[in-house]
Formats: sequence, C-alpha cells, structure tokens
Amino acid sequence: MAEFVIKLPDVGEGVAEAELVEWLVKVGDLVREDAILAAVMTDKATVEIPSPVDGAVSWLGASVGDFVAVGAPLVRLDVGGVAVGPAAETPLPEPAPPPEPPPRRAAPEPPPQAPSHAAGAPRLEGERPLASPAVRQRAREAGVDLRQVAGSGPAGRIAQADLDAFFAQGRAQSERAPGLQRRHEIEDVKLVGMRRRIAEKMALAKSRIPHITYVEEVDVTALEDLRAALNKGKRADQPRLTLLPFLMRAMVRALDEQPALNALFDDDAGIIHRHGGVHIGVATQTPAGLVVPVVRHAEARDLWDCARELDRLAQAARSGAASRDELTGSTITISSLGAMGGVATTPIINHPEVAVVGVNKIMMRPSWDGAGFVPRKMMNLSSSFDHRVIDGWDAAVFVQRIKALLEAPAMIFMGV
Repeated sequence: MAEFVIKLPDVGEGVAEAELVEWLVKVGDLVREDAILAAVMTDKATVEIPSPVDGAVSWLGASVGDFVAVGAPLVRLDVGGVAVGPAAETPLPEPAPPPEPPPRRAAPEPPPQAPSHAAGAPRLEGERPLASPAVRQRAREAGVDLRQVAGSGPAGRIAQADLDAFFAQGRAQSERAPGLQRRHEIEDVKLVGMRRRIAEKMALAKSRIPHITYVEEVDVTALEDLRAALNKGKRADQPRLTLLPFLMRAMVRALDEQPALNALFDDDAGIIHRHGGVHIGVATQTPAGLVVPVVRHAEARDLWDCARELDRLAQAARSGAASRDELTGSTITISSLGAMGGVATTPIINHPEVAVVGVNKIMMRPSWDGAGFVPRKMMNLSSSFDHRVIDGWDAAVFVQRIKALLEAPAMIFMGV
C-alpha cells in the first residue's frame, strides 16, 4: 500500500502550532487533488488545508480542538492504485451491488413483546393504573399520567417496557401542563477555534484587570438631528453615518487631553505604553464570534473617513476576510450592541488596553428643562477602566468630556 503523508504546513510567520477547528473528511473518504481536508486557526485567521494528491483517507492525526505543531503529520492518504498529481483522473469506484438475499426459511415464532400504546386504551377518569413503585417514580419524573399508558401485564399492569414504548411514540403528556413535555437531553459543545480564543481572552482580562465601570447618560437629541441632516445631504459616494463616527471623533478629542487612557499596560514588565496614534477597536459580532477590527489613526480621519473605514472593516470581519493586521493593534476599544444595547452594560477591557467605551441604545425619555418635562433622545455610555493605572476621577473626566462633545456636536469639529 502506497501512503502519502500530509503535514501541517507553515500557516503564518512565527507560528509554531495551529488549532484544528474542522475536519471536512473522515477515514475512508476518497479525495481529489486540491480538495479541502481540514481547517486550522491561528491568531483569529482560519486557514484551509488542501490535499496535494488524489487518494483515500486512511488516518487523521488530530481531533477538533487539538493543537497541531507545524510540520507534524496531519493526514495520511492511501494512494496505491490512485494516480498522483494533476493528471490523476481515476474515477471514483462504483458502489458494490447489494448481496442476494438468502433463501426464505420459516421464521421462528417471535417472542412476546410489550404492546405499543395503540394496543391498549387510556384508562377512564378515576381508574387507578397498576404499576410498581419504580414505574410510578419514573412516570412522575417524566411528567407522565399513567392513565394514558397501556399496560401489557396482568389486569393491564404497566411495566417499564410499556413506558419505553410510550416515550418512543412521543405521547408523553405532562400531568401538570397537558401538551407540554419535559426535556432531558444534554448537548456537550466543545469550545474550539474562535469561541475558545474569545473565552481565553475574556478570562485573561477579568483575571488580571481590576475593572471600574462608570455609567453616564448623554442627551444625543442634537447629535441625532445633525446626523439625520448630514445623511440627507450626503453625496452618493459617501457612507451613511451612524453614531459611532461621531463617538470616535469625540474620543480622539478627549484622548488628546488625557493620553494616559490611550495606552497599553504591560503588567508583567510594569510598563505603560502611551500611544500618540489613536487606534480604535470596534467590537463586531460575526458568525464565527466576536472580533475587534481596528480603525487605525482615527486622529487623522474626518467623520466621513471614519464611517467609510468602519463599513469596510465590518464587512471584512463578518465575511471572514479581515486580515490579522486589521484585527490587532488597537489602543482603545468601543463596545456597541447597536439598537439592542440595553440600558447599561459592564464592558470588559480588551487586554492589554486600559479603557473601553460601551455604547447603549438610544431611547426617548422625559427630561426636565427647568420649566417642565420634555422628550429627549437619551443614551447611556458604560465605560470600563483598568483601575491599576486609571483613577476613578480621571475616568469620570474622560467620560464627561465625551458627554459634553456629543451633547453639543458642533464642538467636535471646532478647535475648542
């Protein structure tokens, strides 16, 4: 038997291992050259592993969720009798015809079996069914009315086999809530790939960073009016503005006054790296999980440029096309759930950053203007800070500055 071993290739500069996140073949499968065998992940980038030859899968070297070293055997293919290389055009074998059935012989008399539910009739109201204590306890736990179960024993006595038949037919009824059924199945889901990386990063952030969360409400009525006017008058080549580009520009202004918050904290070395460039990560939900694409140098982008880059990165992230560079390098993060943002949240800092700004949904609320209550569009900002290096006072000053800029949005564009 000729065997061809496929090893895990070099999937990225400086990468020594990768996590196996998906098998697309199983032992016994026939594969063609360039067919995708598996997918591995490293640094939030998923890489597909193709087959360089035709062959039959004879061995798989890892399970989903395992880490495989670069150069380690991943798949073995049996290429005996199968042409190797681009010229291979060997057709897949036809399935063998089914064997002829053996000659009929007289069947032995079948053993007695518990009748199905249809074999008996539900008992009348008030009629007590006969059953052992064990059967009654099992029925109680499953929410089954034994009067609805046909018994196969003497005088209609209900045995465990009768309950099995009843469950198999899906006829279990809850005695407390007719028509509703208790469910007892348990599904075990292994954390692999993106989900495992998210879990590890969240655990790292919460275990190492003492969070302080500051919540402030912001009147965004004027901002929303300005946003609507700008969107109405925008050119065809300009993106539609959401609240986030305004927030990004306000954060740039506030960070210029408090550079300590635009920083990364190397807690192992005890060094705070304060950055001049404002690289804003925007937490984005994708089919694969939460990723944080980065709008680089927001300090050098105007409102429309921020919106354009946000759109581009969000589309790349959701389609899985975002590069490693586009998903790393942020110095401060925005966490937004959009219209589902809730009244207040407690966002987790994107380690090793020292601050995250959380956006909650905009709601119409009554606001006192000194003479009476008036309807205003209000939004809460929920922001978290690394309390090891950011004092509560500085956190409050930062949020209050953002609040002032958003409530008087013309100030965002003025040098004041």
